Amino acid sequence: MTEHYYSNKTDAPSEERTWEYTLKGETLRFTTDNAVFSKKEVDFGSRVLIEAFRAPEVDGGFLDLGCGYGAIGLTLAKVHPGRKVYMVDINERAVELSRKNAEQNEISNVVVEVSDRISNVQDVTFAAVLTNPPIRAGKKVVHAMFEDAYRSLVDKGELWVVIQKKQGAPSARKKLEELFSEVEVVDKQKRYYIFRAKKV
Repeated sequence: MTEHYYSNKTDAPSEERTWEYTLKGETLRFTTDNAVFSKKEVDFGSRVLIEAFRAPEVDGGFLDLGCGYGAIGLTLAKVHPGRKVYMVDINERAVELSRKNAEQNEISNVVVEVSDRISNVQDVTFAAVLTNPPIRAGKKVVHAMFEDAYRSLVDKGELWVVIQKKQGAPSARKKLEELFSEVEVVDKQKRYYIFRAKKV
């Protein structure tokens, strides 16, 4: 089987690197490695999503669905210290990096788990779910992530998604509109769309 950043395990040799990035006014230190998504810098889509995100008014924690090495979840945990942020990914190496990055940025309001989508956090509900989904895993997987998010949100909770137009933004919007009563584009930069879908 071909190995991807959304594979559970990797045989790729480890070659960790550490660098700093400023997101939402917070400078964070990230350690990354081979076989994780966007290892050299925080990718453009995640940056646009992070900057666009506004916390919903309902109580509850956040979920970073497909967290990679933690750029989205750790930034939100830093900016919203009163919220617990769950971070899940199927990639074991990415999860270990997220844990390491939480520790080196002294962020304690996070729970980081290896999970195939939401399989290991099914008993938790969230005020917001954020995802930069693994487009290369295919539409079926991405749309299943949207369904997972809908089920795990509290009433008036929100799903925030970043996706490129050429990588399925129109079909993603259609799927979101099937699930959620309110769907809007809150930002669009360089063909990256930020969707906010509200569960009412």
